Amino acid sequence: MPKFLTTPVIHHGPGSLGQLDEEIRKLGGGRVGLITDPGLVAAGICSRVVQATHYEVAVCDAAEPEPSYELVARCVEFLRDERCEVVIGLGGGSSIDTAKMAAVMMGNEGDVSDYFGANRVPRPGLPTIAIPTTAGTGSEVSPASVFYDPRDGTKKGVRSDYIQPKAAILDPELTLGLPQPLTASTGIDALTHAIECYTARAATLLSDMTAEYAIALIGQHLPRAYADGSDLAARDGMLMGSLLAGMALAVANVGAVHALAQALGGIHRVRHGVANSLLLPYVMDFNRMACRAKYARVAELLGEPIDGLSENAAAELAVAAVRRLTADLQLPQRLRELNIPKESLDLVAERTIETQGRIVTNNPRRLSVEDAKAILRAAY
Repeated sequence: MPKFLTTPVIHHGPGSLGQLDEEIRKLGGGRVGLITDPGLVAAGICSRVVQATHYEVAVCDAAEPEPSYELVARCVEFLRDERCEVVIGLGGGSSIDTAKMAAVMMGNEGDVSDYFGANRVPRPGLPTIAIPTTAGTGSEVSPASVFYDPRDGTKKGVRSDYIQPKAAILDPELTLGLPQPLTASTGIDALTHAIECYTARAATLLSDMTAEYAIALIGQHLPRAYADGSDLAARDGMLMGSLLAGMALAVANVGAVHALAQALGGIHRVRHGVANSLLLPYVMDFNRMACRAKYARVAELLGEPIDGLSENAAAELAVAAVRRLTADLQLPQRLRELNIPKESLDLVAERTIETQGRIVTNNPRRLSVEDAKAILRAAY
């Protein structure tokens, strides 16, 4: 049955980091384990977070982009050694996903790989506070974590209500130093979440509401945040767009863009946001016949002039608008730009259908192996 699940407490806006101390107190206080990446430590962002609370904080900077699930075991060992009672995930989606999963594993036996799939985690772990420093994944409101599995070269997810953070703090001041390429790729990642959830088979009224607002916010603020990284209002708007897209994701889940991107990332280690941004317009073009009305609305939300157009023509404008936006953000437009061997496309398509069934079946148009191959060839 459909349900709406999100993080219970969300502080947002400039200066909201000041609420961290109170959120730790409400979760029981005690020693805090902060999981982040070396870049945020070097940039001084981590120290700003540590200084925002009087609680003792132990910092683990082992997080990395596109993390392997094996990384979680190292973070669990750190949390145990430091006797942590609350976990903070600071950074992009990879850092927050790692922190959420490490916190869960503190209350569960075995290995992360034992829990790949949905609703397989038997018990809660430590409470988590998510503090995103990118506007992209929406992991701060997501009941899922995604990892690379080196055993078979695939990306896999763990989805459980126990993974949901207890609180999130979205302070745009922490995102002001985000470089242009990351602003672009994470921003389109958020737009991909919103569009895929909006057209997903599992979409609901509540997911549609959050997805629509997310599309509008991202369309308005992403070009501004990219053009001027110090534009605080644009950074705030992007965090809100990413947040709402993440709320939609927790309800409706994604489709063929993510399925293909996760297979591509598993085989060729392409960063998730880059893979999504490249594949999004090609998958939208494929899906258009199955969701013309919603794509027409996407075009309108992105500011395209659709008055007087047929539904199909307006839907085509949505695809064109997304393609133009990714080009304006100087993101790759073709798989060959990523040095992907053309002869590997069939393997990516086959791996997509083999390993991403849960989200493949959520796509608005049925996706076969041959369809996946055609999309990848078009994107090459």
